[in-house]
Amino acid sequence: MADMDLSALKVMVIDDSNTIRRSAEIFLSAAGCEVILAENGFDALGKIAEHQPDLIFVDIMMPHLDGYQTCALVKKNPRFADAPVIMLSSRDGLFDRARGRLAGSDEYLTKPFTREGLLAVVAQHAARLRVAP
Repeated sequence: MADMDLSALKVMVIDDSNTIRRSAEIFLSAAGCEVILAENGFDALGKIAEHQPDLIFVDIMMPHLDGYQTCALVKKNPRFADAPVIMLSSRDGLFDRARGRLAGSDEYLTKPFTREGLLAVVAQHAARLRVAP
C-alpha cells in the first residue's frame, strides 16, 4: 500500500482539531494526494463546491454544523452524492456508526488514526473510484 500512487485523488479533511487536520494532511500529501482542509461544516461546504474532492473525511463532533449534518448535506447534492464520505470520531460505538450510515457515510474511521489506517481507507475508495492506477 505504501507504494500505491494516490496522486490523482483530491481528499478533503474536515475537522475542528488542527492536530487532526495537519496529521491527515501530512499522511495524505506524502502519499501524493491533493489535500483540502476545512475547520468546520460551513467552511467545508464552500470548499467542496469549489474544489470538488474525490473523497471527504469529516469529524463527527464539530460546533455549528456537525459531521452528520455535513455528510447529509453533501450526499443530498447530486454533484457530490457519489463522493465517499468517511466519518472521523474518537467514539467507536455502534450507535455512532449507525447514525453515520443514516447520514449517508460510506465508512467510519476511529481517531486517533494511524497513517496506515488512513491510507488504507483512501486506497480502498480510490480503487472503487477507479482513479488509482
